[in-house]
Amino acid sequence: MNSPETNLEAHDRPILTVQQHIVQQQRKHYPGVSGEFSWLLSGITLATKMIQAKVRRAGLVDILGGEGATNVQGEAQQKLDVYANRALLHCLAVRDSVAVLASEENEQPITLQQRHDSAKYVVVFDPLDGSSNIDVNVSVGTIFSILRRPMDPPNDDPHQDVLQPGLKQIAAGYVVFGSSTILVYTAGHGVHGFTLDPSVGAYVLSHENIRIPQQGPYYSVNEAYRDSFPAHYGTYLERLRTGKLGRRYGSRYIGSLVADFHRTLIKGGVFLYPPTVDHPRGKLRLLYEANPIAFIAEQAGGQASSGTGRVMEIQPDSIHQRTPLVVGGPAEMEEFERCRDAS
Repeated sequence: MNSPETNLEAHDRPILTVQQHIVQQQRKHYPGVSGEFSWLLSGITLATKMIQAKVRRAGLVDILGGEGATNVQGEAQQKLDVYANRALLHCLAVRDSVAVLASEENEQPITLQQRHDSAKYVVVFDPLDGSSNIDVNVSVGTIFSILRRPMDPPNDDPHQDVLQPGLKQIAAGYVVFGSSTILVYTAGHGVHGFTLDPSVGAYVLSHENIRIPQQGPYYSVNEAYRDSFPAHYGTYLERLRTGKLGRRYGSRYIGSLVADFHRTLIKGGVFLYPPTVDHPRGKLRLLYEANPIAFIAEQAGGQASSGTGRVMEIQPDSIHQRTPLVVGGPAEMEEFERCRDAS
């Protein structure tokens, strides 16, 4: 009689953690790599576990509410914003391969003291997206992007390290702190999702090779501002609602980018953050939000537009530059382009 160790049930499958998956992917696509990249990613996963622990206990410890200060964006900082930012900075600062860090919460890029010629990577991040909703138990998340530090020609200006178009990203991802905690990331070879298993304290592969559906059932936008959108956005939304694409789309909007995009990625459809009269250049941050979301969307078979062109082709001119964003599946993005071109 076979022992339990040698007779796995049919529904059982080997557990693959995010670190194991990264190592496998590196061996497959980049034989002979040093392991620096997987060590860097472990800093991000460690920080997000720390953040998740605070989010989970947010109503029981003094971590809810405002910090009494504003960030560089002019927004009221939440206590969890500050904690999440510090967690990521501290966990990444000890990775020798990281040269520069840039956060939505900090005015300037941070050059790490141990930076030297072998420090290859630049990491930019939004430590806690959607934090203004944390007090009402809405899903929040962390978004990150990893770039290779330009070495030719060498420079001592961290802004030049950070101000790269999205096409230069070598990896990007996000973590949603919701009913479960899920990490979604790409390193340019597909999109994969890992759910945090609290029983072992590790992110375990749960969604392999995620593909955004060709056409979805929902659009996601804050329609309270519809009257201030450019006209072709209104035309586009009307066509979605009235079934011009072969189905009537429903509206779903949470108000947290990571949560709204995650639903769009899994279920299909389109997420929009259009320009408005008050914010003609949009509100989402190009480096910390739009570029990593765009990279993930494209790797999953979708598209991402600034409303006028491909998001990842934008050359940033400031580290806190903003942009409109339209991101979704092929059918929805093709229809958006038709409406835009006809306007």
